[in-house]
Amino acid sequence: MTADNKTPAPSAVEGGLDIDLMIEQGAWPSEDALRALVDRAVPAALAEAEVDVVDGVELSLVFTDDDSIQSLNAEWRQKDKPTNVLSFPAFPMAPGDALPPMLGDIVLAYETVVREAELEQKPLENHITHLIIHGLLHLLGYDHESDEEAEEMEALERQALARLAIPDPYA
Repeated sequence: MTADNKTPAPSAVEGGLDIDLMIEQGAWPSEDALRALVDRAVPAALAEAEVDVVDGVELSLVFTDDDSIQSLNAEWRQKDKPTNVLSFPAFPMAPGDALPPMLGDIVLAYETVVREAELEQKPLENHITHLIIHGLLHLLGYDHESDEEAEEMEALERQALARLAIPDPYA
């Protein structure tokens, strides 16, 4: 990350996935701390979703604040309020599809994420990890619009978090 804190710092996880991480706004943990969370969360989610990554697939994570995510939520989802995480797939996907060259963007909002972690009395790092997994599963074509979809997605989240020794967030 450059001194302006807005240039994405690339990373690669096992299997060839290139990850750009950008801290845009908010009092997030350090870039190194966030990178460590991303580098644990992404492989766990991919393993549970049984996704094989090929070289050259890209993913972007943006860590921002409530104001920024509220603007995105209003523009793209017609919900004029902040939310914890938004996912923007670069290409439409269904679970089990081959990965496109660009998965898309996952955007997290600092104030909402911190507030939820405090309210649920869980470590901030665990909540961030959960939301990265949640966002990535959306990019992979999972959703929670119906009860059946929600059960499938939440089961994958629980399994990925268990791989990382993080307690079930839905318990």
